[in-house]
Amino acid sequence: MNFLAHIYLSGDNEQVKIGNFMADSIKGKKYLKYPGDLQKGIVLHRAIDYYTDTHPIFKQSTQKLFSNYGHYSGIIVDIFYDHFLAANWEKYSEVALKEYTLNFYALLENNYEILPTKVKNFMPYMIKDNWLLSYSRIEGIEKVLSGMNIRTGKKSNMHLATKELKEYYEEFENEFFSFFDQAIKYSQQKLKDI
Repeated sequence: MNFLAHIYLSGDNEQVKIGNFMADSIKGKKYLKYPGDLQKGIVLHRAIDYYTDTHPIFKQSTQKLFSNYGHYSGIIVDIFYDHFLAANWEKYSEVALKEYTLNFYALLENNYEILPTKVKNFMPYMIKDNWLLSYSRIEGIEKVLSGMNIRTGKKSNMHLATKELKEYYEEFENEFFSFFDQAIKYSQQKLKDI
């Protein structure tokens, strides 16, 4: 799962949302230095990642990409799934996506001091270009994938993956719907267990 799905799966607790969002920047046991709900968000993020990577539906989605993108396929599907969440947002939330994203950016700005340096570095670009809202359009996904391709030293060719997104759009979307319904239940239970 990518940013939007992780934030959404955090539920309503703002500190859990922030922890989940910044989790990729917190390595190993460093999460223990954060207060309770931030820790909870980081732990939830790691659990969602494991759940996603080992889920048969997610693996089915990655198989359509593996021959062209190898081990980058999972990252690409994470981003595709954020596209389907954004494109079908009204199915999952009563708050419009634009309002939801702006509220989340305000939350980050109000908690700036607790964010890791890595997040502080990319946050201004994320907010300026409203990455989370841009996921709803294929052009937005293309831009994200192009940026990631550059970060891999142009080895991944991820910028080309919207070709498969368009070609297998309905299949990917159906896989997302099946997977995400299960991911919501999993995350809700995990939040209770943490």
